[in-house]
Amino acid sequence: MTVTYPRKLRNGMSARDIMGRVVQEREIHLVTLNRYRYNEQRSCKDLTDVIEKLDGSPKELVKDLSNHVREEARHAMWLTDLLLDIGGPINTPPGTSYIDEFERLLGAENLRSEDQKDEAVISSLVAINVTEKRGCEYFSAHIHALKAAEPTEENLKIRATIEKIFPEEASHVRWGNRWLKRIANKSPEHRAKVEQAKQKYSAIEQAAYEAGMDIMAGAELRRVNNLVEIANTLPVWERPGYLMQRIPQTVLDPNLQSVRLQAAQKAWSRDPKVFMEQFIPMFLGGLNPTQNQKN
Repeated sequence: MTVTYPRKLRNGMSARDIMGRVVQEREIHLVTLNRYRYNEQRSCKDLTDVIEKLDGSPKELVKDLSNHVREEARHAMWLTDLLLDIGGPINTPPGTSYIDEFERLLGAENLRSEDQKDEAVISSLVAINVTEKRGCEYFSAHIHALKAAEPTEENLKIRATIEKIFPEEASHVRWGNRWLKRIANKSPEHRAKVEQAKQKYSAIEQAAYEAGMDIMAGAELRRVNNLVEIANTLPVWERPGYLMQRIPQTVLDPNLQSVRLQAAQKAWSRDPKVFMEQFIPMFLGGLNPTQNQKN
């Protein structure tokens, strides 16, 4: 069975590259922790939706998912306590929501169209698995960055909290892998369904991840490219409808423009000289990401 891993951004930056910078800027660091909190809290709702959709069968999976909800709620509580202790925000994080974008790219109609229980279970498990892998990647990178950062009292508290969460998140990935392997081993048809779902949800996850990280010039076109990658994992007859519905939402996304404006205003208020010499070239560098990567 194919093993899928989270991919880097198009500019080649890894999670470790990003978190190495994040821990140096307290404001960004706190926003990142709040995003963790929000995602853990939101996953409880999404996992509950899966449990309700299963309607009591298979019982073992419902039990495992219920335990998953308990652990995600505990992670959200730990992060909330941490943020209150160090004076961080616990509101809805600004910018594009990773989870909201994942669900938009998925589309509720795809879930409703599953007319067989096995397919619904496979879809749910793969969706959980790919997002948990991304979370593990960032928790690991965050711990690595904090080990290299100045050991302030605040940084030590943050590291201790993430180190409590990370092992349970890693166990969620292993749990998902075991369930998917069990289903794939039922028959060649089940294996094919698992592999197809992995391709589809990996493409969706990568697109959702990049949407939250890329606000540079040309981001709209890069998002459209990601839509095409997702469409290519669908049956041929579903591709036109998928693209026709989502391309306008992607190209004309008002949230992207709002995030860009907020970032520009913040950069200008901090230092107009740096804004002109660094922010503007960085923003325009998005038009040539390959060249930007070389630099």
